[in-house]
Amino acid sequence: MLRRSLFKLLVASAVVAAAPLAFALDAGKDYNLVQPAQPGGTNGQIEVIEFFSFGCPHCGAFEPKLAKWRAAQGKDVVFRRVPVSFGRPEWAALGRLYLTLNAMGLSDKLDAKVFEGVHKEYLKLAEEKTRNDWLTKQGVDVNKFNDTWRSFGVETQVRRAEQAAESYRVQSVPALIIDGRYIPTDSATQGEDAGQTRVLVNADQLIAKVRAEKTKK
Repeated sequence: MLRRSLFKLLVASAVVAAAPLAFALDAGKDYNLVQPAQPGGTNGQIEVIEFFSFGCPHCGAFEPKLAKWRAAQGKDVVFRRVPVSFGRPEWAALGRLYLTLNAMGLSDKLDAKVFEGVHKEYLKLAEEKTRNDWLTKQGVDVNKFNDTWRSFGVETQVRRAEQAAESYRVQSVPALIIDGRYIPTDSATQGEDAGQTRVLVNADQLIAKVRAEKTKK
């Protein structure tokens, strides 16, 4: 009898474990809605956007957690960064720095180093001479970098980044957008570290929600 009861308990536990998790986040507490909603990923993909600035210390603190989180995402999740300036000249220059490095295929390699340079070494990477010296130390072809910096392609991306920040009504950074519709928040968690961790936990649930919705279509 004891063995049979134990067997039934194990079967019931297995069924619960196999059942899909219910969506348990509360709008206005765990996430906000993008209004109006923007286009998300295509071809079954789930787009995640991070609005950020190299000049933002909170974005710098978020970077290690975000990098680890990104590495754990499924193949259907596509990630892109959009720099914002909020009208600050220094942030605008740092945004162009990101877009130039990204255009050169160097963003994944150097993003964390830029954050470290700005917030730990207190380098003025918005200034050309300081930036050129720093880039040289990173092994970057400075002439090629500056040509790319001044290129039509990067100038176009700068304008698109500003337009995107307006379309999504970005008020602060870092801000994640899940598939053009959802902004995960920290659920009023106390402390920046815990709050940023909560944002990523909520982002995972929102991605699961979007994934389930796309599967039903």
